[in-house]
Amino acid sequence: MIRFFNEDVPYKLPQKQATRQWLKHQAEAEGYTVGDLNYIFCSDEHVLQVNRDYLQHDYYTDIITFDQSEEEGKIEGDIFISVDRVADNATQLSISTEQEMRRVLAHGLLHLCGYGDKTDDEATQMRVKEDEWISRL
Repeated sequence: MIRFFNEDVPYKLPQKQATRQWLKHQAEAEGYTVGDLNYIFCSDEHVLQVNRDYLQHDYYTDIITFDQSEEEGKIEGDIFISVDRVADNATQLSISTEQEMRRVLAHGLLHLCGYGDKTDDEATQMRVKEDEWISRL
């Protein structure tokens, strides 16, 4: 089950049920089922604290994904999304906040499907997959 939570910001995801179905469908297209998957919308400061506490990183980021999967082929985890970073990124990219949020939602799920973004090649593949998923929305 895909759930959406707000930690310290009053963010309302548009078309919540349609977004759940879209994410579930995309995971299935990658060969996965979705178990307990939590998206937590929060502020820059909250994501920064999570980054410091759990990853020993001291920088802002738009998303942090924690894989809690225990069963082969089944996705479970917690995905923290900075609503502040998403809005700033959307402005910088001259796209809507909603479009950038969709990209970030897909990005977190792609991590749980095994896609990385640490190298240039991985980042390029991740971006291609994000675009592919968004085009199916």
